[in-house]
Amino acid sequence: MDLQRGFVFLSLVLSFMIIETTAYRERQLLLLQPPQETAIDTANAVVTVQDRGLKTRRPEHKNAYATMMYMGTPRDYEFYVATRVLIRSLRSLHVEADLVVIASLDVPLRWVQTLEEEDGAKVVRVENVDNPYRRQTNFNSRFKLTLNKLYAWALSDYDRVVMLDADNLFLKKADELFQCGRFCAVFINPCIFHTGLFVLQPSVEVFKDMLHELQVGRKNPDGADQGFLVSYFSDLLDQPLFSPPSNGSVLNGHLRLPLGYQMDASYFYLKLRWNIPCGPNSVITFPGAVWLKPWYWWSWPVLPLGFSWHEQRRATIGYSAEMPLVIIQAMFYLGIIVVTRLARPNITKLCYRRSDRNLTTIQAGFKLIALLSVVAAYIFPFFTIPHTIHPLIGWSLYLMASFALSSISINTLLLPTLPVLTPWLGILGTLLVMAFPWYPDGVVRALSVFAYAFCCAPFVWVSFRKITSHLQVLIEKEVLFPRLGDSGVTSGFSKLY
Repeated sequence: MDLQRGFVFLSLVLSFMIIETTAYRERQLLLLQPPQETAIDTANAVVTVQDRGLKTRRPEHKNAYATMMYMGTPRDYEFYVATRVLIRSLRSLHVEADLVVIASLDVPLRWVQTLEEEDGAKVVRVENVDNPYRRQTNFNSRFKLTLNKLYAWALSDYDRVVMLDADNLFLKKADELFQCGRFCAVFINPCIFHTGLFVLQPSVEVFKDMLHELQVGRKNPDGADQGFLVSYFSDLLDQPLFSPPSNGSVLNGHLRLPLGYQMDASYFYLKLRWNIPCGPNSVITFPGAVWLKPWYWWSWPVLPLGFSWHEQRRATIGYSAEMPLVIIQAMFYLGIIVVTRLARPNITKLCYRRSDRNLTTIQAGFKLIALLSVVAAYIFPFFTIPHTIHPLIGWSLYLMASFALSSISINTLLLPTLPVLTPWLGILGTLLVMAFPWYPDGVVRALSVFAYAFCCAPFVWVSFRKITSHLQVLIEKEVLFPRLGDSGVTSGFSKLY
């Protein structure tokens, strides 16, 4: 086997190893599972919660910030990381409240121990609440277990609980929320409040009533916690706006929270700054598409606020879990770049007889493979780079990986360098345009990105045409497919008959 084929084979093997390494790491995080419980144990656990409430070990404050964790989605690890960052960021603000995680029984014990021992959270284990709406036509399966949020009403050790989704980003301390009434939430939508953050007064009686409403089939438009709570607290829109009393007293009843406690990230992108006059600008939420949550490295600079979340992570739990894999991949891709620069182009020729009727099919297949190899060079890195790494590291590794994989296509298939790397240059330019920090507002930023894409499109098309034309020239000149018996074959090529 010549050097070039050996290198390609080695690249494929190592690429497979990277994928397996990524999968292995996440499988390792799921090794320690709690023992399976019988139906009787589950029923007894639910009855106990309804009778006594959820008890935390050694509560230290009369109020609590709470969030929840459950398993069963393709993004369990990412939400685990987000939960850790949320807990650590609240600790860094020196909030005067306990930090509680309501974790389903199938959350790995290793994660539970980390949350308790390293992050200082108080974890309570619960059985998943059965979702009776899962057969609705509009039901999204990723919301199947969000009704576990109802367990917040069973946290009977506390006077007030602020229930949070993991994608909240706290800009400042918000302990005045504990002065709110029995239920308080923010209306991001003019008519529907958002359940990413709400204040509640724990009550075992309310918890029992909610479970009863689930059994009798209370109307729930989306089949998730949002629809159920909006239906359960249907009069919240008519309630007054919360304003914390200056004397520190606690209010009663149901109240609407100011928008500053749940600033939808999409509001930021219009002005590229916060200007919420209603209440303190305390908490950012990211209710958009799940693949653009702020913890994914590719969310920035597409969504500028993703960088703020990662800066908060860098200051709290860091990136020690992902960095070993990042270093391995960086060394691997750097090795590819070095080898492809040093190795002689030495491709395999496929010789054929003049009577071979399959030549056209072979040539068309080769062109397709060549084009797919170029496309794969830009897609493959997305599946190997750790999803929750810092965006600067993620994009740097992506550019290195796509350049390295493109160099394999260039050297192995004798493709022209500049046309193959034109998308690489376009992606780099797009990142620079989106990350430019001095746009006056989001409209100018969006127009700039659109103008850049409009200008880049012809270059990408021309590069595609040049690649296909170059492949056709190689085939016509029989550089890749010489006829059997032709003379003048150089010693630098190997033949397959």
